[in-house]
Amino acid sequence: MFDVLIIGGGVAGVSCGLILGSAHHKEYAKDKKIGIITHQKSSALQEALFNNAYGIPPGKLGAEILVESLEHLKQCYPDIIQIEEEKVIQVQGAFPSYKIVTNKNSYQTKTIVVAIGASNTFAIDGLMHFVEPHKKAIASKNRIQLRNNDHLVEEGIYVAGTLAGWRSQLAIAAGSGASVATDILTLWNDNIPSQVHDSVKSK
Repeated sequence: MFDVLIIGGGVAGVSCGLILGSAHHKEYAKDKKIGIITHQKSSALQEALFNNAYGIPPGKLGAEILVESLEHLKQCYPDIIQIEEEKVIQVQGAFPSYKIVTNKNSYQTKTIVVAIGASNTFAIDGLMHFVEPHKKAIASKNRIQLRNNDHLVEEGIYVAGTLAGWRSQLAIAAGSGASVATDILTLWNDNIPSQVHDSVKSK
């Protein structure tokens, strides 16, 4: 049983994973089992070139970020289980016992973070009734989002990034994933607001 299983290895999903992983030293998070399903072949980053993203050198390719960010997650927070080359096709159950079915396996989890793109090809059975037109995209692009209130779709299911209704900018997607992570950490911390910062003073 996972405590959190993130669907999507793009900007929002990995950002969420990095924040959750960095809380491993916190008493309320140290025994949590976290996983990320990294399938992201259709990620918008595959063809992206970045000159306007904070902290990223100009000319950086999105395809490189996809690979390097997962390696970053693996090196810094190896306890987070990365599930590769599996595509989610169905979500079953209800909080706190969801079942995520992929094209190869199935997994039990208490909490789900859906962090894949806003394409209208979205087809995860069990989540389709949350689909609605994207509120911040050009109508002709036929983008979709999952109905949510501040990232929360329903108890135990969060959505992050463009699928949460945010515009398609790397910095926005990263912040959305981080926001979801801190909401989850807050729940684990008995609803006491929580975030995680590293500092050169603590080294």
